[in-house]
Amino acid sequence: MRWVTFDCFGTLVDWRHGISTSAELIAPGQGARLLEAYNRHEHAVEAESPGSRYRDVMAEALRRACAEEGVRLNPDDAGVLAATLPYWPVFAEVGGELSALREAGWRLALLTNCDRDLVAETRRRLPVPFDAVVTAEDAGAYKPAHDHFELFRNTYEPETWVHVAQSYFHDMEPAHQLGLARVWINRLGDLPSDRTVVPHIQPDLHNLLAAVETA
Repeated sequence: MRWVTFDCFGTLVDWRHGISTSAELIAPGQGARLLEAYNRHEHAVEAESPGSRYRDVMAEALRRACAEEGVRLNPDDAGVLAATLPYWPVFAEVGGELSALREAGWRLALLTNCDRDLVAETRRRLPVPFDAVVTAEDAGAYKPAHDHFELFRNTYEPETWVHVAQSYFHDMEPAHQLGLARVWINRLGDLPSDRTVVPHIQPDLHNLLAAVETA
């Protein structure tokens, strides 16, 4: 059994575009500011409430972002990110690159900090089927905790396993700690704090099959 596991949002789905354009719906002209503020708050909310639904995490992180930036948020607008998430765009290269993996005999799985219902809606937009999904609801925790990875390993017992993700903090660091082969999709051009954590780096999913098979 050869498996490639993926984080979903940021890796396969354009998470930054989704958040910024959704924020524009409730605060026109403020999407970019609220995106950066949201990024500063989401992990803290997840760490404070590891058993919370992701839709509630997003709502609270958006409330804190709006408060930080001085943007008025109507109470019933706090759920805008969960409402729009199923429509966030998939990166253009996802279909071809994941199809190449499947054709080469790799099984595909998602390890996501999302809720089951939200990722089910997102899977309708992904151009390639997945063989397994582990959500934060299933794991009872949010990455970078190891629960997603341990649940996947115990459930599917992969013989060969490569983890592919955009987030250095949420995915690459725990995958490194667990000794997993890994490929960092560094879409933002970030500098890693420890180069040994990310031995395989590429800017997007292009030529992913070759990277996975040499990871």
